[in-house]
Amino acid sequence: MSDPRILPGWADDLRRRYLRGEASIFVLHGNVYDVVLSGGRTLTLTEFLGNVLLKESKDTIAVYNVATGVRFLKRPSEGQRAVDEQLHANEKPAVLGALERLLLNNSRTAIILEYAEVLSPAGDPNFQSESDRAAVVTLHRWSFLPEIERCDNVVILIAENLAELAPKLISNPKVAVVDVPMPDRDTRKAAAALADPSLSEKETERYADITAGLKAVQILTILTPPPVSETEARDRETFIAGILGSGADVAERAKKLAQLTAGMNRDEIAKLLAPGASLPERLDGQRTDIARQEVDRLIAQRKREILERECFGLVEFVEPVHGFEVVGGMEEVKKDLNVIANSIREGQTARVPMGVLFTGPMGTGKTFVAEAFAKECGLTTIKLKNFRSKWVGATEGNLEKILNVIRAIGQVVVIIDEGDRAFGNTDEDGDGGTSSRVIARIKEFMSDTSNRGRILFLVMTNRPDKLDVDLKRAGRLDRKIPFLYSQTPEEVENITRAVVRKNKVKTRVDFAAIRDSFSKKLVGYSNADVEAVVLMALDDAAREGVDDVSEERFIRAAADYFPSRDVELLEYMELLAVFEASSRRLLPAKYANVTPEELDLRLRTLRAVVGGRR
Repeated sequence: MSDPRILPGWADDLRRRYLRGEASIFVLHGNVYDVVLSGGRTLTLTEFLGNVLLKESKDTIAVYNVATGVRFLKRPSEGQRAVDEQLHANEKPAVLGALERLLLNNSRTAIILEYAEVLSPAGDPNFQSESDRAAVVTLHRWSFLPEIERCDNVVILIAENLAELAPKLISNPKVAVVDVPMPDRDTRKAAAALADPSLSEKETERYADITAGLKAVQILTILTPPPVSETEARDRETFIAGILGSGADVAERAKKLAQLTAGMNRDEIAKLLAPGASLPERLDGQRTDIARQEVDRLIAQRKREILERECFGLVEFVEPVHGFEVVGGMEEVKKDLNVIANSIREGQTARVPMGVLFTGPMGTGKTFVAEAFAKECGLTTIKLKNFRSKWVGATEGNLEKILNVIRAIGQVVVIIDEGDRAFGNTDEDGDGGTSSRVIARIKEFMSDTSNRGRILFLVMTNRPDKLDVDLKRAGRLDRKIPFLYSQTPEEVENITRAVVRKNKVKTRVDFAAIRDSFSKKLVGYSNADVEAVVLMALDDAAREGVDDVSEERFIRAAADYFPSRDVELLEYMELLAVFEASSRRLLPAKYANVTPEELDLRLRTLRAVVGGRR
């Protein structure tokens, strides 16, 4: 086969396995409908196989799919037997029979079967058509024909999804399965350079990073410069807008004038519109910035489309609006998370944990802080929804699809709320071992050190005791950050100020001045409770038609608010968060000096009381 030095990794793998005699039938799956970059050209997968990989080693190369029939990329030589007329038939069994005769009667022959899942579909044979069953048997039988291997022949099946191909073929030890992956960084860089040769080395490096998860054909489409005429029109419009200056109708006037001045150069346009005036400066830089922003927007949009299309409802694309500026209190927590965010932005992967676990009672702001952190670090953010299914095998399939997309996208924050319910527990009975398999796969994925700094898991739970112990160890969820209810009046005031900013509440109240009647009453309340009190005060003002919320309204709301709470359960959740914390520095004063033995004793006592409450 072709020179391995110019082959993609998957093609070199196919070549090596063929030369070792491992198989003469191969199944290519995965990213098979993307373009392949070869010798400065873009080729379809079939073109690459026929015109690059197999060109020198095969005398005959035939391609077949049920829509177009058989076509030859390389026809038999004169010394070979004439091509069977049945190759041009429309019936699948007849064509496969003719292809078999071509393989048996000729040497150095390659057969490429496109859309193999249509030729040999998965499903119960009892419900398949006669031609489908015959095709499955025919392809399976080919793998055991010694004549095919002896004549140096090869058959390549192309299918995007292995699950759609007959299991009889996939499980066959004489059929080799090769995954065609999404473009790696070097391929993405090459695609960027091929799309726009004017890009600098720094720009191609940048696009190689931010296009992670896109197909090569998408990268080429996005980065290929628009036609010259379109670019000239846009440049002329921008130039004219710079001459016209500011104004309500500048954009509309510039567009009309750009059409009227088509064919004129900049000097002629300037003399016509503003004789003797100084020309606008730095328009070239502005145009470059605008073009770059447009490309970045398209790349982000394509990534979102991939996430939503590939995972069809299993993930939610998150676009955080607020950063840490609206998070009240928790200064040490924000400091730690800022270090992680800065390390991600600077590419200091060694300083980035594999995963972070947020623990604490409900209403302490775990989800809110997670989304604010995602805003700070600037990575694509998705939230894992419930991927568990009642159907056998569906949960594992859903998880695998999600992980494959996450790996392809890269540079992503994965937020998993209520992690104990999402992952399940290995102690659970009656699920046929699904929880054990799910946890095992997640452990394997989270332990992959190549994901450090690229894929960050943020797992949140108020019951970390229900998470698998091995999932919480260092190397998977390295950092465990406790989220507790406010411990001091000062913390309540910081939270209140953040809530006021977040909800744009108009007030001139200094909360430190009403500490005794407001903040002290809310110590031990959750962040959600504090927000509820502020909104009660806002509603009270709205009922009387007042915009500004006064001290009296805040005080009255604090006295009137009565939270619904299970004190023992909340204490149990709080102690669990303290017990799981990876650093005493993050604990409030009352827990900083508590020994693990004391915590364990209190937890055992509460566990006996709380039982299965949630």
